[in-house]
Amino acid sequence: MIKVAKLSEIPQCGSKLVMVGETPVALFNIKGKIHAWDNRCPHRGASLADGNISESVIQCKYHLWEFDIKSACAVANSDLKVKAFEVVIEDGDVFIDG
Repeated sequence: MIKVAKLSEIPQCGSKLVMVGETPVALFNIKGKIHAWDNRCPHRGASLADGNISESVIQCKYHLWEFDIKSACAVANSDLKVKAFEVVIEDGDVFIDG
């Protein structure tokens, strides 16, 4: 597991972008649960951390593709999936599997 952030750095219904090696990872705080995804939209590689964030969907701001927060799959086509990372929170620190 790799420490990537402090829990306090990720706003509720917001995001934080971190780099894990060469991979940009978006951390989302949805109802107090942290989700970690590859930050690149599978459509055109746009930043998901900069997208529209709700309690159930992350929407890419460029072409408005929507991804279900629980499954990391596109709402319109569940075959399109964003890579998700396992998250562990310990003593206020956020760790992901690398």
